[in-house]
Amino acid sequence: MMYEAELRLLRETFRKCRIQTLLIDPRVPLDLRADMGLMQFLSDTETAHLTFSEVAPALEKQTVYRLVDWFGRRYVYLLLPDLPQETVLLIGPYVGKPIEQREIFELAEKWGVTPKMLKELESYYGNLPLLPETSHLFALLDTFAERIWGGNGRYVVEDIDQSEGQDSLPIDIKSDSDDAEKTAWNIQIMEERYAYENELMQAVAQGQTQKVEILMGGLSSIHFEKRLADPVRNLKNYSIIMNTLLRKAAEQGGVHPVYLDSTSSAFARKIELMTSIEQVQELMVEMFRTYCRLVRKHALKRYSPPVQKAIITIDSDLSADLSLSVLAAMQGISASYLSALFKNETGETLTEHVNRKRVRLAQQLLETTTLQIQTIAQHCGILDVHYFSKVFKRYAGCSPKQYRDNCKEN
Repeated sequence: MMYEAELRLLRETFRKCRIQTLLIDPRVPLDLRADMGLMQFLSDTETAHLTFSEVAPALEKQTVYRLVDWFGRRYVYLLLPDLPQETVLLIGPYVGKPIEQREIFELAEKWGVTPKMLKELESYYGNLPLLPETSHLFALLDTFAERIWGGNGRYVVEDIDQSEGQDSLPIDIKSDSDDAEKTAWNIQIMEERYAYENELMQAVAQGQTQKVEILMGGLSSIHFEKRLADPVRNLKNYSIIMNTLLRKAAEQGGVHPVYLDSTSSAFARKIELMTSIEQVQELMVEMFRTYCRLVRKHALKRYSPPVQKAIITIDSDLSADLSLSVLAAMQGISASYLSALFKNETGETLTEHVNRKRVRLAQQLLETTTLQIQTIAQHCGILDVHYFSKVFKRYAGCSPKQYRDNCKEN
């Protein structure tokens, strides 16, 4: 196969975005993973085992099909060329936009899914990944199609919508499922949700902001387990749990508790002020981004214990005596050893690090307060206002007064 590397790259990229890809023989019964087990759960075993050819309305060469199936799920599929036997690349299922609870109720009513099975159906949709039409993944798929069929214009894209105007399903819907089936289904959904959350936590612990953004794009309000009748309170409780998990993930990523405590407390207060599902969802996205930034900014794993302790001490109180001799004495090591270690690991001297942090704090106070410059200098641990102005100008490029005047003008 001439495009083996490209196919591997395509599938791996979709996998990282939580989108399933399968290679399917269209003549044999469908793998249960093709629809994540929904058919088997809703239908009798005899009618659930359909082949891909029985399910797909068309399968022509050099065609990319974008399918919306009976239950509103989306797939992309195509017949791979130059293989000894027919092989379909199936991408999905996914949803193109966040699916609302009312839409699930409407689908259930349309196809005769009983209210007893509705909770499981809702959990299923809550775990489907989100892939909007504007996603970069479709550009990647177009590039792959050009590669395997020899360029742009050598293939067509066909949209198929089975969700509209369909009078009957190719399966018989059960009137109910037994307790064993429901238990197995719920365990599967729970495992998938926990795997998704663990992947999110791992991305946060590594400060992988881009990956977190991709994974967070798949969240919808129905993803979260409903423990209470009040949807806002339910989501707020979930946010409280996520705040704790995110704090632990960031700590695992090397962020010291001194940085985590204020962030976690601030989010705990914000959560309780939320009054709508949309507000809580937006806050949850902000939480993930913020903890990711903490890891990227304050992760200390790469530093030796003496340098870690020095950085934490500096950040905890910039008004204190942060001279090299004092910071070394606090750890019972020589000043020359700490100086060499700090410079080697951070790329700057300890004094430069302290001064840069102090000037950054001074800039913030000059922008947001009317405190006198002498008072600001004291908050930054420099008692001599003339020396403070000299240090400030070295790092900021202007005097404290000029900096404040520029902020007022802008």
